[in-house]
Amino acid sequence: MKQEERAVAGAGVKGGARRGAALVMAGMLALLPSAAAAQPSGRPTAGANAPVTAAEPTFADLVSLAEAADVVVRLTVRRQAEVRGDRAMGLAPGQARLFLEGDTEALIAGTAPVGARLRWLADVPRDARGRAPRLRRQSVVVFARLVPGRPDELQLVAPDAQLAATPALEQRLRPVLAALLAPDRPPVITGIEDVLSIPGNLVGESETQIFLRTADGRPASLTVVRRPGQAPRWGVSWSELVDQSAAAPGRETLAWYRLACGLPRTLPEEADLARDPAARRQAVADYALVLEQLGACDRTRA
Repeated sequence: MKQEERAVAGAGVKGGARRGAALVMAGMLALLPSAAAAQPSGRPTAGANAPVTAAEPTFADLVSLAEAADVVVRLTVRRQAEVRGDRAMGLAPGQARLFLEGDTEALIAGTAPVGARLRWLADVPRDARGRAPRLRRQSVVVFARLVPGRPDELQLVAPDAQLAATPALEQRLRPVLAALLAPDRPPVITGIEDVLSIPGNLVGESETQIFLRTADGRPASLTVVRRPGQAPRWGVSWSELVDQSAAAPGRETLAWYRLACGLPRTLPEEADLARDPAARRQAVADYALVLEQLGACDRTRA
């Protein structure tokens, strides 16, 4: 083959490869979750090789990502290309949309097998110079759904559902995954069903029971007990039994997450079984105590 013919043939092969990659990218863009669905609130990190996320994920971040995912995979990035223009619609300021390809290191969670090499799209923070970070050879953890009929592609559960893989992250993540897979895991809280506050025989004595609504209909309730001369005590029960001895959940547990991130900020009026104004005020005060002691459901992601 003449030199000119070889050059033309080579250009045709490269052009075909580029067109093939563009078609794959176009298909994956159609699967990308809405950028408005989940955007990180942290500021971009400086440096050309910036970490994959702008802020350390909170416990609530990890639970919400893991709970939405079919698979959690650790990968080594082998190839990246920035998605620009119309294909990056909905991209938040300070973010870059990347088409990524990587080798599977480990399937951290998920029952379905994944390919040895995978492709996905992710929104990542730009560095201080406004450039997309260079992720080639970096390890990342992605929270994703499987794409039917495309075993070599993943769809992230949110545009930013990609984190820098570190031993510290996996140490925090594995207990979360184990808790979500446990048969006795606490149900998702969707609201408050009923509230009942009963005064005791002594001044300052009362018991408030708050019955919760759950996504799967399983029982859940809060009990707040006040005794004269003692600090108020509250606990949660995940069974039909309303137990005065029930304890409050520890922070950064799935039970804590269900309550801190699932309970409404105020007690709905229609949920109060007692029409006595004093009992109503007591129930409101006891519910406020529970929220205060649970603390905020902090997130770095919207």
